[in-house]
Amino acid sequence: MDMTRRPRRLRTDGVRPLVRETEVSASDLIAPVFVDATTDERVPIETMPGHERVPVDESVARVEDVLETGVEAIMVFGIPESKDERGSRAWASDGVVQEAVRRITDETDAYVITDVCLCEYTEHGHCGVLEETAESDPDLTVRNDETLGLLGNIAVSHARAGADMVAPSGMMDGMVGAIREALDEDGHSDVPVMSYAAKFESSFYGPFRDAADGAPAFGDRRHYQMDPANAREARREVELDVEQGADVLMVKPALPYLDVVRDVRETYDHPVAAYNVSGEYAMLHAAAEKGWLNLEEVAYESLLSIKRAGADLILTYFAEDVADRL
Repeated sequence: MDMTRRPRRLRTDGVRPLVRETEVSASDLIAPVFVDATTDERVPIETMPGHERVPVDESVARVEDVLETGVEAIMVFGIPESKDERGSRAWASDGVVQEAVRRITDETDAYVITDVCLCEYTEHGHCGVLEETAESDPDLTVRNDETLGLLGNIAVSHARAGADMVAPSGMMDGMVGAIREALDEDGHSDVPVMSYAAKFESSFYGPFRDAADGAPAFGDRRHYQMDPANAREARREVELDVEQGADVLMVKPALPYLDVVRDVRETYDHPVAAYNVSGEYAMLHAAAEKGWLNLEEVAYESLLSIKRAGADLILTYFAEDVADRL
């Protein structure tokens, strides 16, 4: 045999790290932080081992825990003290996210991103203003255009509180353009928008809905989140967000949609983010508890695969654990 090409030559211990094509660093990671206005103490999230809801008074301490691991960016999610039909606490100046962001930006150097959505704030758990027949005979469940103004209000309230970046996640048509316009009109033209540009109606979100108390009271989100079967539609969704001024493009979930992450990376020169969601986190924890997997190794390999597919940023519940070991 004429074996002049031997790939194993580059797998010896000395050269293997020198030719490694992909690395994960703490600066690639964004850590989710859950702030809960209904509690005065930290509350563990049973479906997401190692994570907890924290009261507003503990939000700074929680972020300082993150920063100690080397992770520099956080995403703030809020659980309000009360909910109503339109989710009005989402844009209240004294709302849970707004209060937490003021404290975090005043007292830490964290880069603060906020989730811009309504599902945690509405009584019905959907991501916008409902159609009249949403529960009994839905057409598109949520009134798209009427919801856009509310999303703009939320983004502006977060920017006024000091958020460095806003991240709309509701998958409303035109949401990026509406938020960009609202931010600019209020004097926040330097605040970037990280759009959940391709967000699929996934079964991997279950633990998060427990964490953020945002599960729909009826029905599901198939009328606004994407069909998991559709990759070409994802291209169209992302293209629209680019046209409307999105600064960062996110794919959610991550691991089951690495083909979409790769496609976005190859098509656009924008920074690409991927959300390693709660179900991806919980299933690895569950397997590790059974002794079937080494949690530390599979967590890192999961993030490495997301980075290799083309993500520049990874929003992940593994952020602190992985960063702490890098």
